[in-house]
Formats: sequence, C-alpha cells, structure tokens
Amino acid sequence: MYLPFRSTPAENRLPAKPTLLQPQNSVIRSRSFRHRDRIPAVPNRLWSIESGYVRSLTWDETGTIAALGIWGTGDIVGHQLSKIQPYQIECLTPVLVREIPLSGDCVHLLLSHLQQMEILLSLASIKQASDRLMSLLEWLSQRFGELNDQGYVIDVPLTHQSISELIGSTRVTVTRILNQLERESKIQQLRQHRILLRSFVNR
Repeated sequence: MYLPFRSTPAENRLPAKPTLLQPQNSVIRSRSFRHRDRIPAVPNRLWSIESGYVRSLTWDETGTIAALGIWGTGDIVGHQLSKIQPYQIECLTPVLVREIPLSGDCVHLLLSHLQQMEILLSLASIKQASDRLMSLLEWLSQRFGELNDQGYVIDVPLTHQSISELIGSTRVTVTRILNQLERESKIQQLRQHRILLRSFVNR
C-alpha cells in the first residue's frame, strides 16, 4: 500500500521553504560544486542550497550504498546533522551552496530537515518494492515536482541505481518496475533521468 501522499491544490500542496535568518556580522560564503562532487564537512557550519540537488548517503562494509535523503533549493545539509559514519553529501547536479553558522537561527530549518528524513525513512516499512517506489515518486513529486498539463515532472535527475539505493532494492528491480509503470501510463521516463508522474492526474 502506498503512503498517503495525495495531490492537493497548488496553494496547499507544499509549505513555503523556511527563510534563513543570517546572524548579524556573519560571514556568508558561497561555493559551487560540480555533478558528483562531494560537499565537504566544515566544523560548526552547515550548507544552505541555493540551486541544484544533492543526496546524503552512507554505505556498509561491503560497499552497498543506502541513500539517506534528497535535498534541493532552500534545504540545509551538513555533516553536523548526522551521527552516521560513514556519511557523504554528493551532488546530483551542479550545485551552489552558501555556508552558514550552526546557530539557533537554524532551528526551523533543522526541523524541516528532520521531517523530510522521517518521511523517507517511513518508506522502508512498505513491504512491496513496487509500492515503495511509487510512494517515493509521489514524495519526490510533492517536494520537487513541476506541475504541467500531463502531471508532475520530477526535476531531480535520478538513475535507476540511485532510486534503488533510496528504496533498498536493486537496479534491475527498479528498472523492471519503472518499465511496468510506463506501460501502464502511470509515468513517463524523460531525458536526463527525469520522470513525469501521471498518477496524481489520473486519480
């Protein structure tokens, strides 16, 4: 069974991204990273994403990757937000970030970060891989989707391997499920690893 992510009117679908309040006299440093670059750890600092997408991830002793989150414009990321080791922040696209101090002004952004991780974690409780994948697509469409007359275009470029690491499956299984969903006209796989989700429109 899917998680209860449902389409709602645009004005109610997603709350506005929290606005970061900069402490007085703080030094704002912006940095750009390329696709597949790793965003470094900086003591007592976080990164506010100005543009682009990143993912946070870890891996076990066999090298199997588990994705911990997908983050975009307006989100904050940083090694200070996790106790998991190893921990890495990888750019899915070219990314522009702004360095910010870890302070009380970040509380509302930290809460938003935790809420999104909680939703992604809840996907793991769904038994069927096909349902986990569909719930992931619905979550991504609400977080990062752009509505057009056909559905929601998920603008995050995710390979089948990246999707498998988000839902705890295999690349082969993800490819099979996506192809089946496309045959059922629930999705359309677009260029540059983007996906059009039609299910909100069809329900």
